[in-house]
Amino acid sequence: MIDLEEKVRPERAILCSVDTGDFDAEVSIDELEELANTAGAEVLAKIIQPRPAPDAALFLGTGKLDEIKESYLFDDIDVIIFDDELSPSQQRNIEKYTNKKVIDRTTLILDIFAQRARSKEGKLQVELAQLQYMLPRLGGQGTALSRLGGGIGTRGPGESKLESDRRHIRRRIDAIKGELKEVEKRRNQMRSRRKKDGVQTVVIVGYTNAGKSTLMNRLTEAGVLAENKLFATLDPTARALTLPSGREVMLIDTVGLVRRLPHNLVEAFKSTLEEAASADVILNVCDAHDPCSIEHLRVTNELLSELGAAGKPLVNVMNKCDMIYDLSGVPTIGNTVYISALRGNGMDKLLEAIEEALPKDRERHTYLFPYSDLKPAALVHEDGNVFSEEYIDDGLKIDALCSIIVVNKLKKYIVE
Repeated sequence: MIDLEEKVRPERAILCSVDTGDFDAEVSIDELEELANTAGAEVLAKIIQPRPAPDAALFLGTGKLDEIKESYLFDDIDVIIFDDELSPSQQRNIEKYTNKKVIDRTTLILDIFAQRARSKEGKLQVELAQLQYMLPRLGGQGTALSRLGGGIGTRGPGESKLESDRRHIRRRIDAIKGELKEVEKRRNQMRSRRKKDGVQTVVIVGYTNAGKSTLMNRLTEAGVLAENKLFATLDPTARALTLPSGREVMLIDTVGLVRRLPHNLVEAFKSTLEEAASADVILNVCDAHDPCSIEHLRVTNELLSELGAAGKPLVNVMNKCDMIYDLSGVPTIGNTVYISALRGNGMDKLLEAIEEALPKDRERHTYLFPYSDLKPAALVHEDGNVFSEEYIDDGLKIDALCSIIVVNKLKKYIVE
């Protein structure tokens, strides 16, 4: 009798990397393992070969590939994943040499993005990145294009896309770019409207799995999926956040980052990431418990500079501090706040830091307008956030947060 409850066996993978000294290969391959697990694979082994440069034909040396083929694990392997971007010829050569499915770091990340995208924009961005990556790899692949077995590296556009010719894929790329331009146009209009309406924005950025979604949920009850996986959420979320002074801002979550994020993905998600460039304050969320936290902060800051967000008010948010016994070992860079988004620790200090970092273009005061001169009170209602309003013997008393321009106009009415 067939057991319908039987789970499909995950793909078994071996991870390979070349250590040229350009980056920390151990840390990078550990991250690749996390990515593989997120994609649904079971990692059986990790192999790093020190070399001055990857082999032009096979990436690894033939000796190392022979060692893999002779390993007792080899028969159990479904896929070999390389911690770098392979050229089309390298991928073909390795598959021919090993007779195993071969994918690279870029394909793996694209696969995860294809699983995670939920909104129409997210799906379009992922499909665009996949097709742009696939286009130069069409030539000479032959039957390799029809991987009917499915699994990692085959999700996304679908079999019909993989078997289409270059002309069809180019047409599809052009069509997606056109749709994304319309999406970007609407996004820019929303940004312009927010600026016009005086809505200030606080954007959450940071390394994937640092706790950005958990923080978003803690501050705004947004109901965003929060899992202990890389790229648990892909689509941006925006929610209103009220600060201790009563000032209201828009809190926006963005896609997580990883080391050496594929160029196609950075380009595809630029319109989403550009929320940071137009933000009033940026929260760089980092997993303080991760031994590579200082590197994660650096990766995020580099990308922010690329996006034109350098110089923006920045608060470094060291999250997951409840997992650390001694905070003295946690790195401190610039304006830093220590929190636990899961436990709610440090939220008051974080909100104070956001308030302090916001441009000083609004102030909270109490105004008293005598009954003989109530007309200026209309300015407060038009411009500010009114917290309380009371008619007393001397006139109309209003507690409100207003722009500096209005505050200067109404200075003579300020009583507190």
